[in-house]
Amino acid sequence: MKFNFGLETSLLNNKKGFYTSLATPQGYSHGPRGTASASSVSTDYGTTYEKLNDKVGLKTVLSYLYVSPTNKRKIMLLSDPEIESSILISSDEGATYQKYRLNFYIQSLLFHPKQEDWVLAYSLDQKLYSSMDFGRRWQLMHERITPNRFYWSVAGLDKEPDLVHMEARTADGHAHYITCRIQECSETTRSGPFLRSIDTSSLVVQDEYVFIQVTAGGRANYYVSYKREPFAQIKLPKYSLPKDMHIISTDENQVFAAVQEWNQNDTYNLYISDIRGVYFTLALENVKSSRGLEGNIIIDLYEVAGIKGVFLANKKIEDQIKTFITYNKGRDWRLVQAPDTDLRGDPVQCQMPFCSLHLHLQISENPYTSGSISSKETAPGLLVATGNIGSELSYADIGMFVSSDGGNSWRQIFEEEYNVWYLDWGGALVAMKHTSMPIRHLWVSFDEGRSWSKYSFTPTPLFVDGSLVDPGIETQIMTIFGHFSLRSEWQLVKVDYKSIFSRRCNKDDYQTWHLHNQGEPCVMGERKIYKKRKPGAQCALGRDYSRTVVSEPCVCADGDFDDYGYERHSNNQCVPAFWFNPSSLSKDCSFGQSYLNSTGYRRIVSNNCVDGLREKYMAKAEKCPGKAPRGLHILTTDGKLVTEQGHNATFIILMDEGDLQRTNIQLDFGDGIAVSYANFSPIEDGIRHVYKSAGIFQVTAYAENSLGSDTAVLFLHVVCPLEHVHLSVPFVAIRNKEVNITAVVWPSQSGTLTYFWWFGNSTKPVISLESSISYTFATEGMNTITVQVAAGSTLIQDTKEIAVHEYFQSQLLSFSPNLDYHNPDIPEWRQDIGRVIKGVTGIPDEQILVAVFPGLPTSAELFILPHKNTTERRKGNEGDLEQIVEILFNALNQNLVQFELKPGVEVVVYVTQLTLAPLVDSSTGHSSSAMLMLLSVVFVGLAVFLIYKFKRYVEDVSVHASWHRGPEHQLGGTSGPLSFLHGSQKKPKAVELVTSRLPGSSGIIIVFWILCCVACSHPSSNIGLP
Repeated sequence: MKFNFGLETSLLNNKKGFYTSLATPQGYSHGPRGTASASSVSTDYGTTYEKLNDKVGLKTVLSYLYVSPTNKRKIMLLSDPEIESSILISSDEGATYQKYRLNFYIQSLLFHPKQEDWVLAYSLDQKLYSSMDFGRRWQLMHERITPNRFYWSVAGLDKEPDLVHMEARTADGHAHYITCRIQECSETTRSGPFLRSIDTSSLVVQDEYVFIQVTAGGRANYYVSYKREPFAQIKLPKYSLPKDMHIISTDENQVFAAVQEWNQNDTYNLYISDIRGVYFTLALENVKSSRGLEGNIIIDLYEVAGIKGVFLANKKIEDQIKTFITYNKGRDWRLVQAPDTDLRGDPVQCQMPFCSLHLHLQISENPYTSGSISSKETAPGLLVATGNIGSELSYADIGMFVSSDGGNSWRQIFEEEYNVWYLDWGGALVAMKHTSMPIRHLWVSFDEGRSWSKYSFTPTPLFVDGSLVDPGIETQIMTIFGHFSLRSEWQLVKVDYKSIFSRRCNKDDYQTWHLHNQGEPCVMGERKIYKKRKPGAQCALGRDYSRTVVSEPCVCADGDFDDYGYERHSNNQCVPAFWFNPSSLSKDCSFGQSYLNSTGYRRIVSNNCVDGLREKYMAKAEKCPGKAPRGLHILTTDGKLVTEQGHNATFIILMDEGDLQRTNIQLDFGDGIAVSYANFSPIEDGIRHVYKSAGIFQVTAYAENSLGSDTAVLFLHVVCPLEHVHLSVPFVAIRNKEVNITAVVWPSQSGTLTYFWWFGNSTKPVISLESSISYTFATEGMNTITVQVAAGSTLIQDTKEIAVHEYFQSQLLSFSPNLDYHNPDIPEWRQDIGRVIKGVTGIPDEQILVAVFPGLPTSAELFILPHKNTTERRKGNEGDLEQIVEILFNALNQNLVQFELKPGVEVVVYVTQLTLAPLVDSSTGHSSSAMLMLLSVVFVGLAVFLIYKFKRYVEDVSVHASWHRGPEHQLGGTSGPLSFLHGSQKKPKAVELVTSRLPGSSGIIIVFWILCCVACSHPSSNIGLP
C-alpha cells in the first residue's frame, strides 16, 4: 500500500516576487559534471538576482531551501550534509541569515500547517526531531521512524495542535502506529491508536482519514479510522483480494482508491467509498498503470480541476488502451468524443465506439513542465491534453487538444506536443514546443486555443529546461530557464505578459457557460452555470473574478445512486452480488433500537440532488430485531497462537452477528482463571492476561444473550512459530470406517514438527510427529477436526469439518470454462460457489454437499446424503438416493443446471466425463472411483513386474481363477459416467493366482490378491468402499 501524501521539497520555491535558484533543478543536469550553478535569489519576479553565497558565506555549500508555508518571510537553508551539518535561518525574506550547527543530518523537513515556527526534521539515521522556534533548537522525539510516515495533527480532528502521528518500529522490526505531542513524547505519554503491529510504510494520515495495512496469513487487510474513531476494516467486494492498494483522493468526505487485484499485473481497479471510508464499490475496472522515474506506481486517472465529480481514466480492453470520462464520480463512464474537424478544418471520420479521442493522463513529475494534461481550479471547464484520435491510445502521431466545456467536446490545437500553461487565472494560454532542440518562440491564446499569437522570448534560440509561472496575484509573469549550448551557463528569461492585457475586464466582456454531460444539465445532482471571458476579449480578469453564476440542485435520478454489495444489471436494477447477504445486521444494532436497511441504492457522496427518487431509494429505518451470537472468534493482538511465559497475552474477541450491547462475554484462559463482562464495550481494546506456567491452554470464549449463545476456542501455546497449515480431510466419510487425515505445512521446514490433533469436543489432543493420522468417527453428523503444528516458537492451526454418514452417493462435476477466469483459488470462494450450486440443484439442503476442489480447471464433487434418522429404513432410503441421483444426472446431462456468477457471466454445471486416463486432483476429497482405479493399475503393474522377474525359473504354473460378481445396483438407466454408492455392501471376490515352487527356493509360494474393480469399466456400477 503506497501513498504519495508525504513531504514536499523544492529547489525552486517562490512567493510573491520571490524566486530562488539552488544548484540544478530536480531531474536536470545540463552542463559539465561536477559543477553547479550559482545559488541566487530574486525578490522582484526575476528582474534582478543576488548570489546567496554573498550572504551566507563563500565556503557554505547549500543543498535545499525551504520557505515557511504560513509566513513567506521565513526561509530555511540546509547545508550539504557531505560537507557539514548546519542550518541557515532568515526571518526577513532572505535579507540576512543566521547559521546554527546541528548534531544530526537532516533528510527532510515538515512544517506545521498553522504554526509558522513548528517544524519536524527527519534525519538520515531515521530519527524524528521537533522544533518550536523555526529550527534554532531541536528535540529528539522518536527513533526508528519509517521514512515519510509522520504527520502533523489536523485541525478540528486532533485535540492537541502539537500532536504528531508516526509509524515507528520496535527493536524486533515490527511497525506500530503511535501518536504523541512534540514536547511530551516519552514512553509513558505515547499512545497507540491501533493495538496490533502494522505493515511497514502503510500509515497514511490524510484529511479526516487514517489508513493502515495489516498482513495476516499471507493476505493484506486494510483498516481506516474516520475522524479519529476506532479503526474499522475496509470492506472491498468479497473477492477483490488486493495485492496492492493506493489511496488516490480523500476529497469531499470520500475515498478514491486504486486496487490491484489477484488476477491483475499492469492494471488496477478503481473503487469509491462511503463517507466513513469503510465500504467500497467498484467504479472502473482495468485502469492502466505504469512506473515513474523513481519506481513509483502511476495510475492513469486524472481528476478535472474546478468541476466536481469529473474524472478521466485510461482503461485496458483486450490489449488496447482507451480513454473514458465520468461526470458522476465513477458511477457511469463513456468514451471521449473526438473532434469534428482537424486543424485544417477537414471533417474527422471517427465513429464511436470503434474510434474516439484518447488522452495521455500523466501529471508531470517535473514541476517545471506542464505535463501531458492540465486543468485549473480557477478555469473550470478548460482542459488541455496530449493525445490522438483512433481505436486506442498511441505514442505516435500525437497532438494537442483542448476542451472548453469540461470534456464534452474537443478541438485540436497543435499537431505536435507542447507545454501549455495558464495565465491570468485561466483567461489566457501560453504554449511552448516540447522539444530537445533550441527554440525562441512561444504562442499565446485569448480564446481558449481557437487562435494563437506568436511571440519571441529570446533573440538567440535556447535549450529550454523548464519554466516557472508566477503563482502570485496576477499570474502574468513566467520565468524560462535553460542553456544556449550544452556547455554554457544557465540563462533565466523573465517573460512579463502584463503589456498584452490592455485593460481590466468589464461586464460586457463575459459570457455564460452551462456545465453539462452530453446535453444533460445535471452533473453530480447540480445544475451549474459559469461565467467566462468572451473569446478574443484581451482584458485581464483579475483576482476578484467570480466564475459561478448559478448553482441549484437537481431532482434525483437513477444515475445518482449506488451501494456496497449490489451490482447494477442491464435493466438498471441493483441486485445483491452473489457473495453479499443484505439481511445481515450491524453488530451495533441493539434490540429496541433502529437501523437503516439498504434498498440497494445509496446516493453518491457529494451528490447534491434532492427529491425525485431519493425518497424511493432512501434506506428505510427498521427496528433491530435482535440476534443470537454467531460467528464468535478469539484472536491474539499479534495474530499468533504462542506467547512467552510471564508476558502479556492480549486476546481480541470478535463476533460476526449479534447484539454487542446486550451480549454477555466470558473468557476462560484455560489456567483456572476466567473473566466476565456484561457487554463488548469494555473489551474493545482487548483482554490482557499473563500466564505463569508453560504449556498448552484451551482458551474458551462464551457469548450469550436472551436469544442464544455461541462458543469459540483457541488453543494457546505458552512458549513454541510456520506461516500456514492446510488440513486435508475428506468431505464425507463412512461411520466406523477409518479415515486418513493430513496436515500440509507451508513453507516446508527441515527438522521435527509436532502435530496436535483435536477431534470433536475433546479437550485432549492426539500428539504425533507425522503429518498424517488415521481416525474412525463413531457418530453421524458434522464432526470438527483441528490441527496445530509447532516448530520451535512458531505455532499455527487449521480447522475443518467432515460429514459422517452410514452411506452416500457422489459424482464429479465440471464447469463451463468461463468460471476459471473468475476463480481466485481460495477457500472462501470455493465455499460460496458450492453454496450457489446447492441452491440450483433443487435438492433439499440437508441432503446435498458440494465440495469445490482447489486448483484449475475448476472441478467439484457432489455428495447426495441420506435423510437424518433413517438407519432402520436403509434399503428404502438407498433407493430414494438413487432416484434423486437419476433426476439430477438427467438435468446435468441436459445442461439444465446453471447459475449466474455476475451480470453477463452464466456458468453451466456438467457431469465429469471420465477417460482411460482420468485426472487425479492433488487435493483430498477425491472421488472413490478415481482412487480405486489408481489402486487397480498399481496392483496389476506390480503383478506383471514380479511374474516377468521370475518367469525363467517357473517350470510349471497352475492358474486357478474364479470370478464371482456381487449384486449390481443400477441407476435406473442413467446414461453417463460413474456414480458410487458408498457403504457396507458385498465386496467382489478376488482372482487367486497360484505359482509352483521356485527352483532353489525354500518352498515359498507367491500369492497375489488383486482387486480387479471390474465395476470401474461399467458406467453404472456401484461398489463399496474397501
